[in-house]
Amino acid sequence: MSPPTIADFGDTELRRRLAGDGLRFALSPFVVHVQSRLPIVAEGIGRLYAEREVVDPADSFADFHVSVNASWSGRHCSFELDGHRPFTPLAAGEGFAFLEWGLNWCVTAHCHHWLLVHSAVLARDDRAVLMPAPPGSGKSTLCAALMDHGWRLLSDEMALIDPASGLLTPSPRAISLKNQ
Repeated sequence: MSPPTIADFGDTELRRRLAGDGLRFALSPFVVHVQSRLPIVAEGIGRLYAEREVVDPADSFADFHVSVNASWSGRHCSFELDGHRPFTPLAAGEGFAFLEWGLNWCVTAHCHHWLLVHSAVLARDDRAVLMPAPPGSGKSTLCAALMDHGWRLLSDEMALIDPASGLLTPSPRAISLKNQ
């Protein structure tokens, strides 16, 4: 029997788990533990990570324990890693984006066994192409277009390169297309 996915829970159960002790799921190559009472976070996880494997907390180590929750007023939300708030709160409506940005920060701030390059990474056959560029320069748009033409997404955000072997570790997540 295959492990459950986030889609197996349905909206109500997903929200219940996230609002309670949280949910552990595979976000290759990591396992993340996410807790949030914000509906927008549950909606984003349910929509963008539906096929991700849910990991049993009794059987798994989580690389990152994060939460995104509303402030006392409900107008803002905070990102927490292991109980610490590294960022200024954002509008509560930005809760899922805050989770995404925060997870990217977790990788860049804590995964020093890889060489990290801010770039999109795509593969075709057994070769990969890194597309480093500043934010807003069109990497994500180009990624989406190339995927429409048979390329495989390894990452839209950063290349994880093993400095000893030179090999890439895939870390695919939903592509973040902005503006138009």
